[in-house]
Amino acid sequence: MFGLKKKKTTKFEVVAPINGECIPLDKVPDQVFSTKMMGDGFAVIPEENAHQVVAPITGIVVALPDSKHAVGIAADIQGIQVLVHIGLDTVKLQGTGFTPQVKIDQKITAGTPIVTFDPKVMQDAGLNMTTMVIFTDGYKESIDIGSKAMTQVTAGQAILKQA
Repeated sequence: MFGLKKKKTTKFEVVAPINGECIPLDKVPDQVFSTKMMGDGFAVIPEENAHQVVAPITGIVVALPDSKHAVGIAADIQGIQVLVHIGLDTVKLQGTGFTPQVKIDQKITAGTPIVTFDPKVMQDAGLNMTTMVIFTDGYKESIDIGSKAMTQVTAGQAILKQA
């Protein structure tokens, strides 16, 4: 009536990419991430036998380097893009030990497996497998993980919600 429509609200949710301890980005032991050079976000220190990384947001896969250690995802709403970066210095493995579960231009939902990795390969290489979720575009506010900071999370568990 009177041409008024109820505005549809879209909820944006970001979930944990892997089982482990959720930490603020400034606690990551790598300056590129801790100083937020690539953008703000959060990280998860994987539990010992964790090996599957899931999409933190619903969207489309826009980046998957040959090194297979990172996945870029463009959200299907709000123009937000995130980078899921698996481990520190893992690029030097040149893809060894990583198995992508997605392809470029694939539509995915939050919680969809995107990469698996071999924990033994990572351990033998002496790599820190802290996994970062970086907001590279479309989200300029500070990321506050609130009560999730320094707590155990499960892959696919909601970390951030915004209406």
